[in-house]
Amino acid sequence: MNLRRWLTVGIGVKRWLLIAFAGLLVLAVGVAHFLRQVTSDLAPASAAMSVMDFVTLQFLPFNVRGLAAAVLGVGLFGIGAYKLVRALVDPFALWDRDQPMVEVIYQKRFLARGPRVVAIGGGTGLSTLLRGLKEHSSNLTAVVTVADDGGSSGVLREELGIPAVGDIRNCIVALADAEPLMSRLLQYRFPGSEPEGPPEPGLPPVRGAEQLSVGLGGHAVGNLLLAALVELEDGDFEEAVREMNRVLAVRGRVVPASGTVLTLCARLRDGTEVEGQSRIARSDDVDTVWIRPDTVRPAQDALAAIGEADIVVIGPGSLYTSILPALLVPGISEAIAASGALVVFACNVATQPGETRGLDLADHVDALARHDLAHLPDIVLANNRFDAMAPEGSLAEPVRLRWPPASTGAAGPRLVLDDVVDPENAHRHDPLRLAAAILGVWAREGGRGRRANVARVGRAS
Repeated sequence: MNLRRWLTVGIGVKRWLLIAFAGLLVLAVGVAHFLRQVTSDLAPASAAMSVMDFVTLQFLPFNVRGLAAAVLGVGLFGIGAYKLVRALVDPFALWDRDQPMVEVIYQKRFLARGPRVVAIGGGTGLSTLLRGLKEHSSNLTAVVTVADDGGSSGVLREELGIPAVGDIRNCIVALADAEPLMSRLLQYRFPGSEPEGPPEPGLPPVRGAEQLSVGLGGHAVGNLLLAALVELEDGDFEEAVREMNRVLAVRGRVVPASGTVLTLCARLRDGTEVEGQSRIARSDDVDTVWIRPDTVRPAQDALAAIGEADIVVIGPGSLYTSILPALLVPGISEAIAASGALVVFACNVATQPGETRGLDLADHVDALARHDLAHLPDIVLANNRFDAMAPEGSLAEPVRLRWPPASTGAAGPRLVLDDVVDPENAHRHDPLRLAAAILGVWAREGGRGRRANVARVGRAS
């Protein structure tokens, strides 16, 4: 298995080994020529000639000598080259020693040539997407929503005055090279009841671990680690996330959509207004959402990544509480519209009880249109396999394939259908299938060459 990986195209090792081997062959020819000159005057029965006959394998049949010398030479060269590279690299190794060195070289060299992908959203859907994409490219940026106000994230947000950290933690876990171990560590929750939501409003946010009044019960280690980094960076949330990327050495990077504490608000179809991500997620018939305050600023890392992207993937994830809150941060949608990237909207494979109950494929795009965002996607990617196993007792149902949306008409995005569902769970994407479908669309749309900038604003509804 390791030998096949060493021979992988693009890993950047074989060419230099061949050049080194060719140099050894030239050196061998030179040594042979020198020996021929030196031994030409030696007496046939002398001791020096006997030693030379032994060194040159004269005791073997003529047709075996060359093969034996070649096998011995290649073997010694291979062992020497491997040991030399290992001796040079090992002192600087930061990876798990149980992981073969060739896997590390493959990841750093081959995956570094992958497309530049920006994934926007949050929740389980974004983490699933990242797990698949990291097998194809290390040029990944997750732009993560920070609107969560429930559970551990919500309590830390209210107590310490920092944006929500839960989705950022989940994405960092998904991009970690040592994912199983990293997941066990960062997702570990201290014993005790998990916080159900933020404290009562009206209390001023405070910063400082000494003022954390809720204790450790129910808090995830990753949330507390990020909160500590914010303190170490004097309250700079964006810099704290950068440091967490570096400390945990993830494949790609995770950035917040904004470094500002924001609140998600929604208007239901009956006119009722709801405040708070956790409450909106449990609400039926959501019509529109918006974020407060008006002074929310986008993260500069997010804008820079979108501007350099080959592919921008919107979703999958909770439509109203993960995807739209990230897109509604001022500057994010404008950066997507101005980019030369292929923009793919990865629609959910199943509805969510509450916020998207009963919505079909066209309804998801119509929801984007109600927020003046339907002009962004070039492609809508949806699942067309409906025989996957549904979790017992779940109230969710597969997203029906009604198309086209009423809000976009012929000028809307192009629909692409593919088998992207997890066969064992009809309510989840399969990470590898989803990533393969997105990269397949990108390859058909022009491969590695970035497209010319397109005026997406002209397609807005």
